[in-house]
Amino acid sequence: MEATHGLPPAETAVLTRRVTSLSVACAAVLIVAKALVWSFSGSVALLASMADSGLDLIASSVTFFAVRYAAAPPDAEHRFGHGKAEAFASLTQAGLVFASGALVGEEAIRHLIHPQPVSAEGWAMGVMVLSVVLTFGLIYAQSKVLRRTGSVAVSGDRAHYAADLASNLIAFLGIGAVALTGETRIDAAAGLIVALWLVWGAVGVFRQASSQLMDHELSEEARGRIFSLMTADPRVKGIHQLRTRASGPYVHIQMHADLDPDLSLEDAHQVMVDAENRVLEAFPAADIIIHPDPRGRAEPHGGAFAETAHEPTH
Repeated sequence: MEATHGLPPAETAVLTRRVTSLSVACAAVLIVAKALVWSFSGSVALLASMADSGLDLIASSVTFFAVRYAAAPPDAEHRFGHGKAEAFASLTQAGLVFASGALVGEEAIRHLIHPQPVSAEGWAMGVMVLSVVLTFGLIYAQSKVLRRTGSVAVSGDRAHYAADLASNLIAFLGIGAVALTGETRIDAAAGLIVALWLVWGAVGVFRQASSQLMDHELSEEARGRIFSLMTADPRVKGIHQLRTRASGPYVHIQMHADLDPDLSLEDAHQVMVDAENRVLEAFPAADIIIHPDPRGRAEPHGGAFAETAHEPTH
């Protein structure tokens, strides 16, 4: 999901802190409930779900601290802020989910080969219903926060719990099928499906986190909006070398702006300040650098990312 960055950093921090606290609490409740029921049911599908909830707690705890660290203001050693902590948290989630899927898959295959009886199916199904209800409520809360903040850490946590929701439903159906048919391999097969689903979810979280760590550009829609806001003032004749990247709750924007070469330095500065304020209204969490160029008279800039042509963004 593309980060919107439409909220001030302080408001984003409050929302992400609340929802990550809710995530930790949800995981803790589910671990206790599933562990109690698994201890006397022996269900592989429930074991798979319990193992996933255990890793949920670890992953959610990492996210809990990551969003707080990411919201910390820039300091002497981190001039661009600490926003990438969110992406690192998402990578941690992806690794834990992948490990969970591998371990559960191994257990499920072993039980497919050597079936084990499942008891207390009613209790096992009951705890899965609790898990589905709590997980659905958490995903709903995360979705509301995500629409407002675009947090990659919350997005990764939501993707994780969305996979949990599906795995819980599969586990519920597997345990129910065992209760109806007495065929214990169905429970193991359900556990294997959960494992495969977890691995698939891990891949999705990894892709999203790596996109931010690799400084992927904002969407074309966001870049187009920046271009429109910059050129809303006719004194800005065009922009080029527009570069954008997201970093947790922040977004970094830099560009070159073409101005009338006859403008005084003071007037050119005021044009840039006005343009920056327009962009900040739409992207209040942005760090913006604008380099003014005298239109038609500027020499191409050098450096590692030297411009090759004076072309507009759109």
